[in-house]
Amino acid sequence: MKKLGVIILNWNGKKLLEKFLPSIAANTICDLADLIVADNGSDDGSLEWVRHNCKGVITLQFDRNYGFAEGYNRAIEACDYPYVVLLNSDVETTDGWWQPLLKILEENHDIGAIQPKILAYNNNKYFEYAGAAGGYLDKNGYPFCRGRLFDKVEEDSGQYDDGLSNITWASGACLMTKRDLYLKLGGLDPLFFAHMEEIDYCCRILNNGLRICATSESKVYHIGGASLNQGNPKKTYLNFRNNLLLLHKNLPEKIGRRKLIIRRLYDSLAFIMFVLKMDFANAKAILSAHKDFKTMRKNYTVYPEKDILCKQPGANHNIVIEHYLLGKNIIKI
Repeated sequence: MKKLGVIILNWNGKKLLEKFLPSIAANTICDLADLIVADNGSDDGSLEWVRHNCKGVITLQFDRNYGFAEGYNRAIEACDYPYVVLLNSDVETTDGWWQPLLKILEENHDIGAIQPKILAYNNNKYFEYAGAAGGYLDKNGYPFCRGRLFDKVEEDSGQYDDGLSNITWASGACLMTKRDLYLKLGGLDPLFFAHMEEIDYCCRILNNGLRICATSESKVYHIGGASLNQGNPKKTYLNFRNNLLLLHKNLPEKIGRRKLIIRRLYDSLAFIMFVLKMDFANAKAILSAHKDFKTMRKNYTVYPEKDILCKQPGANHNIVIEHYLLGKNIIKI
């Protein structure tokens, strides 16, 4: 049995597969690693294209679109490898990209998940929005990254080339983890459907006493926004709703209640900002996110005993204040 299964979840992504899959296969498939395309019920002929043009790639076919979270859960359940990578279909890999990730996980049993440095495909001098050089949560639970704060993305000048670093969450654009740990923790939460489900998974890893890391020894190039562009109201809805859900389920109950009260205040400011910009679709998305969160929170009744998130790097920052009031575009961790 090979050690590593690199899994790309596809839904009607034929153009992306045509563009990226041949080089991913060339940089991945070997005596240690397999490449798997798990198809979420596509009807664009993408799976047929893979089977005819990428003979070394393993395919899994699902009967319908289960979303990012449940799609990966089904794929990882079906693939029997000690280590797995969740890899987006809009990622360009480099030669040997997975080897440092696997080596680090094999040698460090206290690491539950790891990501490479993620650069922008369309301008590879800069980090990519979804993950950059590793993710954090601020004191109010807002995600940010080394190399990206809100919509401000840094140029990569080697400032985060520090080998192995502890982070709070690894990007689902390219995330390696241990399959047995993934299954033990329940995988990605299907109720999230898409967006921030990998952050929720990483929070559960942390609550089980393990680390999340990023390494500069590996890098990939990510287009980003292939499913939903930044600023899309549906993406805004999912990000706000799922961010509330991950705080609710990954904090002790009393601490979570207090934090969510504060979050409602800050999210109200975001709502007002969209209204002032006359972006009523995104303003409505925030209202819908909070409304649906109130219903969905009832699905979670078991909470951690300790607040592990407050001890993670970056948790002492308030990125809303630091960015919008103090004018910072870079947060030093």
